[in-house]
Amino acid sequence: MATIAFLGTGLLGGAFAEAAAKRGDSVTAWNRTMDKVAALAQFGVKAAATPAEAVRGASRVHLILKDDVVVNEVIAAARAGLSADVVLIDHTTTLPTLTAERAARLQAEGIKYLHCPVFMAPLHARNAQGSMMVAGSAALFESVKEELAKTTGTLSYLGERADFAAANKLLGNAMLLGVYGTLADVLTLAQASDVNAEDAVKLLSVFDMNGMIAMRGAKMAKGNFDLSFELAMARKDVRLMLETAGNRPLAALPAVAARMDQLIAAGRGAEDVSVLGIDALARPS
Repeated sequence: MATIAFLGTGLLGGAFAEAAAKRGDSVTAWNRTMDKVAALAQFGVKAAATPAEAVRGASRVHLILKDDVVVNEVIAAARAGLSADVVLIDHTTTLPTLTAERAARLQAEGIKYLHCPVFMAPLHARNAQGSMMVAGSAALFESVKEELAKTTGTLSYLGERADFAAANKLLGNAMLLGVYGTLADVLTLAQASDVNAEDAVKLLSVFDMNGMIAMRGAKMAKGNFDLSFELAMARKDVRLMLETAGNRPLAALPAVAARMDQLIAAGRGAEDVSVLGIDALARPS
């Protein structure tokens, strides 16, 4: 049985704390809104009035907070209660540059820190499903690997570059949010065209999205924009979509149209639509 603390018990943090307590760990938790901690008492989670109180005696501290500012504030507030051997496991989605700065600062101060963002909903956290990425010291990761594996379906160590998991979390979330935005626009177009929403979603099953991403994405990453769907023709199709939607709000298509217009104005209309990613390949000198 491990003695662990959770700092931040929102939807995800509360699910993590609940699951840990159910596994038999001794769990103490803190949250700025104390009612959220009190709701975990039924699972055996002990409430703490301050971060320092929560982490006192813990061998592992999990942070699931809002952003970099809050992470820094809470770690500072917890310092008085941290033991010399405690490991900070930060699941917060954060800015890569600030994550690297925080990791370097904490290492210089002798605090053990790993950044471990996740792709999980609360249900996944309760059932040890989903995916967790880890960046930081290899030796430190090995010391907690077995325990972290109990909390997730897939555990991926990305190496010692402290900001690498943070960067990858943003990449993944960009794809997820892009999909949600596009799905919202598909449903809007379905509504405008008097097509049943459920039928519209079923139609999407004919696309092998994983295959398309693997093939086209690999080419785009290498700067290969072989012509298969002319940008100017794709822009015409987007015009038809915008006209069909009329005054209905759209989440993604207007931005796609604006980017297409920029590239067409720059003389790239006859190139493949994947040239949308051309500037992503430009590297700072």
